[in-house]
Amino acid sequence: MAHAMTTIAFIGLGIMGSPMAANLANAGHTVRGWNRSPGRADALVAAGGTEAGSIAEAVRDAEVVITMVPASPQVEAVAYGPDGILENARPGTLLIDHSSITPQTSVDLAEAAAGKGIRVLDAPVSGGEAGAVEGVLSIMVGGDRADFEAARPVLDVVGTTVVHCGPHGAGQTVKAANQLIVAVNIQACAEAVVFLEKSGVDLTAALDVLGGGLAGSTVLARKKGNFLHRDYRPGFKLELHHKDMGIVTDAARTVGAPLPVGATAAQLIASAVARGDGALDHSALLRGVELLSGYGRE
Repeated sequence: MAHAMTTIAFIGLGIMGSPMAANLANAGHTVRGWNRSPGRADALVAAGGTEAGSIAEAVRDAEVVITMVPASPQVEAVAYGPDGILENARPGTLLIDHSSITPQTSVDLAEAAAGKGIRVLDAPVSGGEAGAVEGVLSIMVGGDRADFEAARPVLDVVGTTVVHCGPHGAGQTVKAANQLIVAVNIQACAEAVVFLEKSGVDLTAALDVLGGGLAGSTVLARKKGNFLHRDYRPGFKLELHHKDMGIVTDAARTVGAPLPVGATAAQLIASAVARGDGALDHSALLRGVELLSGYGRE
């Protein structure tokens, strides 16, 4: 088991990483954060953590290193090279990667890290910004079970559903499935919203009753306000969901699993990004349905 209180390096203080790092500091862990662009450490510092000037400084004395960056290229950028995690962390360090990346990137990272005596878990999360702030993320973990058990005291601070899914890469595969389900779900909700509004039904009442039946979902509960108020401040950006749909589409093709509805959702997300909506919340798929249905036209 890991120590009750651990020295943690947290690499990546974005929409998700910042509240996660703050929650770990609030729980009593010693947390040093680093972000590629400075000025993102305020929440961590307020929670009692500190900001490191470099990755090397952050990871030097850490027992656990956590990464939460956008995609595979960023994971590789912070992990490899003379200034990266693998060259500067101590042997025996546990590296927990919360980023959503390709399963193969996770497998390759674990293999490279093993040569340095560093243990790796791929531990992508679901729950969006709200889940990160509240510490109620769902975490799907790939790697050795013993390493998973060692990481539990840390993972249990940031998540409430923490599950070991199999060997290296398994966490990323489950995350890809998660993103498939979420994309289709948001699209279905968006289509229902436009259908209801065009029919003259009170949208608030309709979404309330739908949420209590079989059509209810975490997506509908979390995104209902976004749909009602057309509030697309990003909890999870469309451009990141676009990246994730590329991962699931590619991985599914590799194993021979057809995604007929998922492929359509992926194209609708691609369309939203191409129209310039990539920085908006993924609930902004509603804008695409509005476009298709002639909203704003006489």
